[in-house]
Amino acid sequence: MTRTGRYLLDNQRTEAGERFDAFATLFDPTTFRHLDGLGVGPGWRCWEVGAGGTSVVSWLAKKVGPTGKVVATDIDISRLTGAARPPVEVRVHDIGAEQPPADGFDLVHARLVLVHVPERERALRSMVKALRPGGRLLLEDADPALQPLLCPDEHGPEQQLANRLRHGFRKLLADRGADLSYGRRLPRLLREAGLRGVGADAHFPLTSPACAALESATVRQIRADLVAAGLATDEDIDSHLAHVASGGMDLATAPMISAWGRKA
Repeated sequence: MTRTGRYLLDNQRTEAGERFDAFATLFDPTTFRHLDGLGVGPGWRCWEVGAGGTSVVSWLAKKVGPTGKVVATDIDISRLTGAARPPVEVRVHDIGAEQPPADGFDLVHARLVLVHVPERERALRSMVKALRPGGRLLLEDADPALQPLLCPDEHGPEQQLANRLRHGFRKLLADRGADLSYGRRLPRLLREAGLRGVGADAHFPLTSPACAALESATVRQIRADLVAAGLATDEDIDSHLAHVASGGMDLATAPMISAWGRKA
């Protein structure tokens, strides 16, 4: 993340923990599959960028073992302190403004980070710079513009309200410098950065308890921003949260694009 003061979904809020738990449920299997495919193993030196929560950091720590190292960075490390033991090192770091915490990494990984970083071009250069020759980069980011709806099956007033609030959320993100179509560009950006063997795929969760948990936590976290911007009323939000809690809607997330490559 970046220390601009404009980030909409900061880690200090109670709802942030709920969001991290939902992300782990929704996306960890995809992330771990890709990391396994890149060969992460004993002795690897890894940099987890914008770590936020601990699920990926803990998985990497087990994979690299006592002979490896995992550097976990974020602008807010309050939720990472429990993982700060060998082989994990936790550091405060602004990926959009600061130099890499080290170099010669075998792996650099960031999930759902760069879409929120206005200085994302600089951040990408920093991550590539931190890799050793032959090191792997795995970037995973959302593309809300590719699938902008919370309820793709908009068949009733509850779904219409949900999609209107999702539109408001996207506007708040864009107003703070988020790039809502960033995910789709990752393969090209990795090739332009000189990486070899670039590949990519997408994961699109639809209709799961974790989707509902993520939506509830997100709307509660940004409630005041939605109301202050005139994008929703408190009555709209109360009604929507009740609909989500009822379990009767098919909720989706934005697709997560995973792209990977190897430094020459």
